[in-house]
Amino acid sequence: MIRGNRINLGLSLLTALFLLATLFAALLFALSPATPAARGPLLLTAFVAILIGSLVFILFLLRWFLRPYRQLVGEAERAPVESRSRKSRDEGEFVLETFQSVVAQLQTQRKELQQLSAQASERADSAVRFSERIIASVPSGLIAFDSNGRSMVINAPGLALLEFEGQALGRPVSILLRNVPQLAQMVEECLQTGKLYRREIIQTVASNGSTRRLGGTIAPIDLSPDRRARGALCLLTDITEVTELREQVALKRNLESLGEMSAGLAHEFKNAIATLHGYAQLMQNLDLDERGQSAASSLLNEVRNLSEMVTSFLNFARPQPLQMEDVSLSELIHECIAELEAVYEELHVEIVVTTESFPKVRADERMLRQALLNLLRNAAEAVPEDKAERKVMLRGLKEVDREGNEWALIEIEDSGEGIPQSDLQRIFIPFFTTKEKGHGIGLALAHRVITEHGGTLIASNKALGGATFTMRLPVRRE
Repeated sequence: MIRGNRINLGLSLLTALFLLATLFAALLFALSPATPAARGPLLLTAFVAILIGSLVFILFLLRWFLRPYRQLVGEAERAPVESRSRKSRDEGEFVLETFQSVVAQLQTQRKELQQLSAQASERADSAVRFSERIIASVPSGLIAFDSNGRSMVINAPGLALLEFEGQALGRPVSILLRNVPQLAQMVEECLQTGKLYRREIIQTVASNGSTRRLGGTIAPIDLSPDRRARGALCLLTDITEVTELREQVALKRNLESLGEMSAGLAHEFKNAIATLHGYAQLMQNLDLDERGQSAASSLLNEVRNLSEMVTSFLNFARPQPLQMEDVSLSELIHECIAELEAVYEELHVEIVVTTESFPKVRADERMLRQALLNLLRNAAEAVPEDKAERKVMLRGLKEVDREGNEWALIEIEDSGEGIPQSDLQRIFIPFFTTKEKGHGIGLALAHRVITEHGGTLIASNKALGGATFTMRLPVRRE
């Protein structure tokens, strides 16, 4: 580098001397005498000076033009390529060979980079597909929201639980969760404050009007390293069946405890009622006036009603062992309808059997008949007198659960006003009734009979009004 600077400095000085000599020759020529003899030496001197200066200037110009080439040669000498000899070839061949080698190395490295990029892209695609398969394979509903409250991820179980139709991705919380307002409120609070909800029970109403319970966990998601952008992740599970079974078990235990505790008391009541019944009959046989006879008759009727209620309670409190046999539900239901024909005509209620998929079950026909009669009678009595549509619809279904077990379903729907939400879990408790005339034993006895057969009895309300009682019994296996 120092040597090159010295050469450039020397050429610059020679160029300056050339320009000074040319200027000096021009001045001499202008000031010299005008005779040719005097001008000859001056012209020769000026020509030699101009020639020398031109050569120097040409050298300087070539040096300036060849400067990039010299830099190129220097870079070629410093290039990390394989060792080679320069003795048998000039600089041009050396530079060409060097840059061909460099280009070859660059092409090799470009291929390696392309392979690495392809591998990275393949790994990223594989990771995305694996994540999508994991999300799709999760049996619970999975929904993820970004910091703006718009859905980023949602799987098929999540769509099924939300009962949302159409494009779900990119929808805000208020639209996507419009059918589950309780869940929407939790998600909004999680997005705003980062609050975590664990194993929450969310109650909602399905499109068919049935009450459904969802188990939900809502957790915040940090979408940025500084934790300023926050999303929300929802995990939902349908726990309706589990909750209903838990309530059924709790109700069954409570009823068993109540029956054992009150069986003895009911027996003592029955003895006292028998005594009252005897005195009431004795009073009717006495020579009383008209008012006395009326009072004795009313007393006897009340004693008989009380005796009937205590008898029903004793039948509930002290269940008899089931006499199991093959029962055709179709024949049993039609016999019950025929038996209650007079009651339905008196109440002006029409009974309609929509489907007749009634398989055979293994049951106690007498107890099952009593349970069906109670349910059908209650359905007719649940229709108010001022109701325009007066119908009871009965349908039979058959389903298979996840374990492959077959079940017979009998749904009894009425066109009444429905059951208050606060009473849905109390109607199967003995002596609880919403009727002016009734003991509150019929539904409790029907529930006990169905549970003793290994089935379930569930009450719910329809979306358009009226109540539905769903009886579920195990199907007889061949």
